[in-house]
Parts: sequence; structure tokens; C-alpha cells
Amino acid sequence: MDFRQLNYFVAVAQTLSFSKAAQRLHISQPPLSQQIKLLEEHLNVQLFDRTRRSVVLTHAGHLFYREAMAILERYAAAKQLCAWTLDGKVGKLRLAFTASVPLFEDFPKLIQGFTRCYPGIEIDLRHMSTGEQIVALNENEIDVGFLRPALNFRPPASIQTMPLWQDELMLVTARQEGDEATTTEPVHIDRLADEGFILFPSALGCGLFEHISTMATAAGFVPRIVQQVRENSTTLALVAAGLGVSIVPSIYSKSSPPGVAFRQIAGARTRSCILMATMANSNLPSLQLFRSYCDLHYHLREPHEQPEPTGEALPANI
Repeated sequence: MDFRQLNYFVAVAQTLSFSKAAQRLHISQPPLSQQIKLLEEHLNVQLFDRTRRSVVLTHAGHLFYREAMAILERYAAAKQLCAWTLDGKVGKLRLAFTASVPLFEDFPKLIQGFTRCYPGIEIDLRHMSTGEQIVALNENEIDVGFLRPALNFRPPASIQTMPLWQDELMLVTARQEGDEATTTEPVHIDRLADEGFILFPSALGCGLFEHISTMATAAGFVPRIVQQVRENSTTLALVAAGLGVSIVPSIYSKSSPPGVAFRQIAGARTRSCILMATMANSNLPSLQLFRSYCDLHYHLREPHEQPEPTGEALPANI
């Protein structure tokens, strides 16, 4: 039995006429009759009661018609599913992000909007550092990365990037009496040479750590690290406890704990950008759809440098 025989049987069952079924199928009547006979022999039942004037489904024929229709409908659905897979509307995307990315309100909007447009594409979310994402992309462990690169980041030729969002790096200190959560008084980068820093371990491949190191090197010092942490939420808690200072993306000011103050940093390149990274030569259809969606809705087409603070009005202490 094959799908051709099922289609022949359904045509006869719906028209109750071998001649009309043959016309519908664009074949002559003898081959149709022969295929129905072969189907009955295969099933070892009679599907039709035939007379010169009528064709009627037998009880077995009624039961088989119901199942035949279900089989053909599922086959049609499977064919459609395969077609959607070819154009990317069904599939899976493995997506990684750095810790600060979910704090951007556009990130959940992007994921929700894309899944509404393409509900057949499953999104697998993973937390990775920037360095880990670059390795994972090259080893085909993820399809999309949302990373915060180092200041002088240059992607390898194998990786395609798209800027999406930006903020700036800010100094975080324990809040003094009378301090606001975010002050307007910038601190010049030179003033931080003797401070004890709470930062990510460099071994994590964190673009933020590299950016901070580059800023400090340009100012002529190496950050003195008094505590290494793996999450900025822990960093902020330790700063609030007075164990050191840190430099974090300004996006964290929206969810900072009590007891910390955010200050702009003067004399340094503090602008930071969130990039979407994918393999340049990937032909995964669902990835093409994701790239197009991001390009249409979130591509940061003209990133503007923010005016650098002058650092003229320095706080009495930091």
C-alpha cells in the first residue's frame, strides 16, 4: 500500500463512482479499478460493494476511509512542516547572552516579538561571557551571541556582528551620607589609580574586564584588584559594604541595591555597546529570519558618542 492507493481510495469513497474518481484523478478507469483491487487484497477486506448502477462503502470501507483521511491529513501537515523548516519558520535557535543583556528592556521585547512572529522557532537561552560566546560560535555550540565586547574589539572574519544597544561604564562607590544613587559629579580616571577594585576574574573572558583594563592602562595604571567576583549583583553588594569600588555598565543603576552611588568617569572612553554576533557563513534559515528581525527593529544604525565629562567638579572623596 502507498499514498497513491490511499488517494485513489479516498477519491472513489467521496464520489462513490469509479468513473468520476478517475476524472478527478486524471487517469483512466481501468488502472483505478486495478489499484483499488490491489488495496483490498493487501488489506484482505472488501472496501466497496459494486453493482452496475452503484458503488457503496462497506462497513470496513467506512472505517478505512476515516483512517485514510487521518493519514493523508497528517502527511500533508508533515510536508508543510518540512517546507517551513526550509524557510526557517520551524526550528531552534541557541542564543547566549552576557549578564547585563537581560537588563536592557528591549531584550525581552526582542525575544517576545520574534517568537510571536515565528512561534515554530524554539529559543534556547544560555548565559555566557563574551569570550565564551566567541568560542561557542566558532565551535557551533550556539547560533547567536549577545555580547559586550572589549573597547578595541575586532571580530574575526568568521563572525558577523550587529550593534543593538549602548550604555556607558560608570564608577560605583559606597554611598556617602547625602549622596544620590546617581550623582552628577564625575570622577577623573586618574583619581582611581590607588583604589581597590572589585572586578570579574580576567580568566572568564569578560569583555567588560578588558574594557576596564584598557581604560586604566591608557590612564597609566593597572587596577588593584582586592576581590574577584563572577556576578555584578555580588559586585554591587560588596561595594555597598565598603570593600572597594568597581566600574560597571550604567544599565545596572536601574537595579542596584541600597548603599551604592553611580558616578560618571571623566578622561576615559566609557561608551559600551551590546553586539549581536553570528557566524558570517551560516545558512541556517531560522537564523536569517532572526538577523532580519533584529536589523529591522533594533539595529543601532548611528551610535553617537556621548560627550565626555570634564571632571572639573570632583567629589571630596570617592
